[in-house]
Amino acid sequence: MASAAEQLAANMNFASFQKATELHKRIWFTIIALVVYRLGSYVPIPGVDVNAFARLFSNNSEGILGMFNMFSGGAVSRMAIFSLNVMPYISASIIVQLMGSVYPPWEKLKKEGGEAGRKTLNQYTRYLAVVLAIVQSASIAMGLQAQPGVVAGGISPAFFVVSTVVVLTGGTLFVMWLGEQITSRGVGNGVSLIIFAGIVAHLPIAIGQLLVQSQTSGNYTPLFLILIGCIVAILAIVFMERSQRRLLVHYPKRQQGNRMIGGESSFMPLKINTAGVIPPIFASSLLLLPTPALQFINTANLPQWASWVPGVAGTLQHGHPMFLVFYALLIIFFSFFYTSVVFNPEETAENLRKYGGFLPGIRPGKRTAEYLDYVLTRLTVIGAAYITAVCIAPEFVMMAIKSNQFALGGTSILIVVTVTMDTVAQIQSHLLAHQYEGLIKKSKLRGGRNR
Repeated sequence: MASAAEQLAANMNFASFQKATELHKRIWFTIIALVVYRLGSYVPIPGVDVNAFARLFSNNSEGILGMFNMFSGGAVSRMAIFSLNVMPYISASIIVQLMGSVYPPWEKLKKEGGEAGRKTLNQYTRYLAVVLAIVQSASIAMGLQAQPGVVAGGISPAFFVVSTVVVLTGGTLFVMWLGEQITSRGVGNGVSLIIFAGIVAHLPIAIGQLLVQSQTSGNYTPLFLILIGCIVAILAIVFMERSQRRLLVHYPKRQQGNRMIGGESSFMPLKINTAGVIPPIFASSLLLLPTPALQFINTANLPQWASWVPGVAGTLQHGHPMFLVFYALLIIFFSFFYTSVVFNPEETAENLRKYGGFLPGIRPGKRTAEYLDYVLTRLTVIGAAYITAVCIAPEFVMMAIKSNQFALGGTSILIVVTVTMDTVAQIQSHLLAHQYEGLIKKSKLRGGRNR
């Protein structure tokens, strides 16, 4: 028999959506916030010759810089105030979460601090994001100065560096704040929606360029290969993201006063991909972290002790075998790491024991935690393999047809489809809450009339 939530979800229609005024406000707020973000990606930083930089970017757009531009929705190609996007914040989140697993004071905050500890770690993440944004923006500013004709004449070098650092860091902080506002006052995860908006905004450009290339060459085979690959990837993502392992949980009967309560059974759903879209985003951000500065630095002037840097950076360019290897390894690592962060088998087993729940054939407590960890590990192996395949397989297709349309790659499709499904789920949860509130109000009115 369907649950009450499933029955309510089945009865959802356009009429119920029209009555959910609170949901309308959340959707409009999300749309307006994303429009503001997109407008900011068209405002260039002061002191940069836009045309000269566009020529410089076109010569370096096939590497990781092109992927960075895709995540920012084209802001990098215009050197806009939102060029850094939320990547410093994501990199800071990775570092703080890793430190939360190995640094005892932060580990204590995460495990025992509760809501206050979580807020403290979030504040540390913001501070570290500011530091990373300052470092990256300073590197970009000095790199731009090293390129002839990019910085407008008559501007003091020191003033240009300071102004660029202030503008780019301020842009990152504003995008961070915008993402937090979308999370609290809009629908869905704000940071994921901002990345989603950048990719979707870049999709028409990528499709248009691919069509032009096919018409120019007269060969439409790459277009059909990419189209078929996108369809297969979307079907695989939807199937795997909706797949879950359901563990049966029993609750024994117990007497409370003169009544017997409990004696029910429910399911504990464990997703195959517990980490969601976080692993490819984290992996991409780590690979993107050192590259933007190197793209603009004149490697001919590097000292002898740093002569190895261009060679190593060259092996980590998009389309290079070493890039694919590191990308796959980072996705697998973050799949296991983030799953361990969001799901704690010991805590779940303890909560089941407190409420009298147990898994059939498994003793409560330690044995239940071990069994949950065993099941979750096997699921994570499948989930990590699935995410890696979705993100890496299209890269081989792109290499085969010699295309650099990052917006049509596996990572982009995974982010777009997953964020879309999560946003739809958020909207459905708000509709369910609205319908529950309506049922409660109706029951109170009926109770008042009966009196």
